[in-house]
Parts: sequence; C-alpha cells; structure tokens
Amino acid sequence: MLKPLYDRTMALADHPKALWCLAVVAFVESSVFPIPPDVLMIPMILARPSRAWLVALVALIASVAGGVLGYAIGAFFYESIGQPVLEAMGKGNAMAEFNTRFNDFGFWAVLGAGITPFPYKVITIMSGWTGMPLGTFIATSILARALRFFIVAGLLWQFGAPVRDFIERRLGMVFTAFMVILFGGFLMVRFI
Repeated sequence: MLKPLYDRTMALADHPKALWCLAVVAFVESSVFPIPPDVLMIPMILARPSRAWLVALVALIASVAGGVLGYAIGAFFYESIGQPVLEAMGKGNAMAEFNTRFNDFGFWAVLGAGITPFPYKVITIMSGWTGMPLGTFIATSILARALRFFIVAGLLWQFGAPVRDFIERRLGMVFTAFMVILFGGFLMVRFI
C-alpha cells in the first residue's frame, strides 16, 4: 500500500514546481499547518541530490517567513487565531503561566523548536504573544532552521543513495518510525 504512495511522492519531488510546493508547506507549517516540510524536503533531495542545498535554502527562507507570520498572529491576532491554534494543540490553559517564563528562555525556546520535531508554530505564536524582540526571534529562527534543514540536506546529499535504498527496502518500518516521531512531537507539546 505504501509503495505506490512513495513512488508518487518521489515523482512529485522531481516535478518542476516542487520547490514552490515546498515553500508553501514550509511557510504555513511555521504558523498553522501541522505537517513539517521534511515530508517534501527529504524525497526532493533523494530524487535530485544535486539540488540539496537549494531545497534547504528554499525551506529555510519560507519557514522563517512563515515564522514571522506566526509571530504576527501571536502579537496581533492571538485571541482570534493564535489561541485556537494553541488550544487545538492542548496548550490553551498554560498560556498565562508560560507567558511570564517564556521571554527568559525565548532564545533557547526558538532554537530548540526550530531544530527539533517540536512544533515550531507553537513557539512562533508564543514569541509574538509574549513580545519577544522581533530581531532576536528572526535571528534565532534563521540559525535554528538553517541548522535543521542544512544538516538534513547535507546528510541526504552525502548518503542519499544508501538512505534511499534503505527507505525503499524498509518502507513500512520507515513510515512507522516517521509517524511515531510526528505524533510523539504532538504528544510532547500536550504534556510540556
């Protein structure tokens, strides 16, 4: 069942408009969308390793731009947009307490969320809501997202063929592991 989906994703990853699709996904993931850009980024690099750095750059720029949108949602539209998004992730009740502590650790929160599977959109909205300095937010977002996307791109560029062979031979296991990590990130958000 997964093999046709995998083959289709790999074919789409090599499509001429794939970079635009990645940019859209990376942008909206940083503010409201629950699916990380890695879902497109990884097959795009595996399909065309020569474009690894371009793919990482597109993901970085779009993700940071989307992060600024998330920041704006938190700063200007928290009540109408930001709060419902955070409540859907199980973080609605802890907001007041979290607000007082957030800016003390804001740099580390943005850095951690930008690198790890922790949903980055939670931190982008919180950064705007708590009034983190915009310059600090943008600089930290660039650092975090660049680390994440360029490390993934570098690993796939260097080890792409063996990684692709591994994925194709063990597609079910890889898909299961990916889903566990994805849902684990959402559960982590609920209980933190």
